[in-house]
Amino acid sequence: MKSDLVEKLKPIIDAYNVLVKGIEVKARNSQERAYGGIIRAGKGKLVESIGKELIKISWEELGRDLKRISFSSKIVKVPINKAYLNRIKSKEVREYIQNNIKDFYYPLKSDIHLFIDDEFKMAVECKAYTENAMLKRILVDFTLLKQVYPKLKFVLLQLESQLGGDYSSGKLIKYGSPSTHTLLSYFDIDLNIITLLEGERKVERPIHKPQFFKPLKISALINAVDVFKELLKEFK
Repeated sequence: MKSDLVEKLKPIIDAYNVLVKGIEVKARNSQERAYGGIIRAGKGKLVESIGKELIKISWEELGRDLKRISFSSKIVKVPINKAYLNRIKSKEVREYIQNNIKDFYYPLKSDIHLFIDDEFKMAVECKAYTENAMLKRILVDFTLLKQVYPKLKFVLLQLESQLGGDYSSGKLIKYGSPSTHTLLSYFDIDLNIITLLEGERKVERPIHKPQFFKPLKISALINAVDVFKELLKEFK
């Protein structure tokens, strides 16, 4: 285990400990937002921040210049599939769309859009946890993005897993679950799933409760860095 890499990753664990252990108190004391909303927002932003840090660390580990990468919040405009026009029975509706084709698009954005040398290269969806119903939506969004960026790389970064199988194990090679693989089989998306916390998510055991807190291990972060390095290494 490289000591310099461990030192780079320790602040992520520190931030995780502070935020997850502090969300409960903040949510209880807030007068502005519902308790559950604060919990969800806090965990969601945490995973997104961790994702960006892991990408930057992975890029540096490859010996690359951080100035070459950036994160954009710009919406991607997915254009209407023109083959769809042939299926519209109403001539008036079809002609209306054809005459205003530039206005027909779907606005889409993942949690992290990674740009390398000002080119969109990777989309990362960040979740406090994911179950298969949520995965269906993620796969649809990534499929739409792929229509505009065919060579895009796709990652699901989650704190906990509710996908079944061994996605929540600390093993390097994960065999997944029957349900998840079945969903993946219907989408032309090479999805890289990274789970940071061990143990399947239990609804009745939320990690922001002190008695159910799960530690974020340095080994899980190193595994995540290895995945990102593998995805980024081609961009020399």
